[in-house]
Amino acid sequence: MSMYVESIDHIVLTVKDIEATCAFYSKVLGMSVTIFATGRKALSFGRQKINLHVEGQEIEPKAKKPTPGSADICFVTVFPICEIIEHLRMNGVQIVQGPVPRTGAVGAITSVYFRDPDGSLVEVSNYESA
Repeated sequence: MSMYVESIDHIVLTVKDIEATCAFYSKVLGMSVTIFATGRKALSFGRQKINLHVEGQEIEPKAKKPTPGSADICFVTVFPICEIIEHLRMNGVQIVQGPVPRTGAVGAITSVYFRDPDGSLVEVSNYESA
């Protein structure tokens, strides 16, 4: 038997300020803030979520060196990239790069890059625009 991975259920971001992170991802990317377990917070979208750990208060087990600002994440949207860029600008988000052509998990994508409150690199991509 060999292992077969179907999808990503969740990832964990270590952050300096959970409230600032929740505000950013809900306002800029439309994610829902979910409270689970003993008051822990996560960002939910589709059938996935991002669990949040505060730096220095991580839940065990954890990454060997959890660090705010170390993530590099790509999200896929169905909205045209030009609308995403306008939305980012309206929310005061500085674009690091884009739109630029890239290769996604299943083909060509068009991407725009920006940073979250901790400095993690966030990429929003669209397969339609490619």
